[in-house]
Amino acid sequence: MKSMTGFGRGTVTANGFSVSIELKTVNNRFLDVSLRLSNELQALEAILKRQIGNRLSRGRVEVNIQYERNDEVNYDLNRPLISGFLSAMKRMQEEFALSGEPDINVIARIPNVIISTKNDLDENFVSGVEAALNLALDDLEKMRSDEGTMLRSVLESHLDAISARVPSIAAETENVAEEYRQRLTKRISEMLAKSESQIELDQTRLAQEVAYLSDRSDISEEIARLSTHIEHFRDIMNDEKEVGKRLDFLTQELNREANTIASKSNNAIIKENALELKSEIEKIREQIQNVE
Repeated sequence: MKSMTGFGRGTVTANGFSVSIELKTVNNRFLDVSLRLSNELQALEAILKRQIGNRLSRGRVEVNIQYERNDEVNYDLNRPLISGFLSAMKRMQEEFALSGEPDINVIARIPNVIISTKNDLDENFVSGVEAALNLALDDLEKMRSDEGTMLRSVLESHLDAISARVPSIAAETENVAEEYRQRLTKRISEMLAKSESQIELDQTRLAQEVAYLSDRSDISEEIARLSTHIEHFRDIMNDEKEVGKRLDFLTQELNREANTIASKSNNAIIKENALELKSEIEKIREQIQNVE
């Protein structure tokens, strides 16, 4: 199990260039790669995204690349800009009857009139960028794995808290039928007393009503499913693959069982424990948002 939060850095230095790549990841439902590339590196975007996608499955990834190339720099002229400038100068001469010729020093100071061009990206440089990215991914995954270990410990503590409540709920279910019987007997006796009726309480019919209400409030299946979900949750956490979405689904199932237990029973102890279950499950929900 890994966290989606992490940071990694990789650096490669070789003859003619050096590359440093930093990766920062935060939680996200899907894989979202944000690349900050210079115009010179735009051709590598698809390669780098594919390389990241082969290693990561979820999270927002911010990629920052710093590099230096020591190969020869060539310069080229921005011909459309120079042509447009000279045409404007000529029109100005004709319109205002001015004399003189454009000075090369004036033209050279025009922004972007001379453009620096480096050689195309060679294989060694591209390989260096890919190697730096792999190193950054290695560093990132180590941190995400360490964070995942800590997350697993936190989730285990919440699961232990839930498991500790289940026996109390199960034990209290044995008292539910007797509580219904006492409550019904009391209410019926009070109604008969108010009406001053000589009708005797039918114990058979009372037993039937108690059995009906007890059946409606039976939570044995919910308790069994709750225990099963907890064990399944623990098994998934030990998986090295992407587990976040599966844990999120199981958290919804845990919450569903806790809600049903709370709604089915009027027993104060069961309701109190069910509310504690929901509190622990909500803490789990918050934590698994960071699980890959």
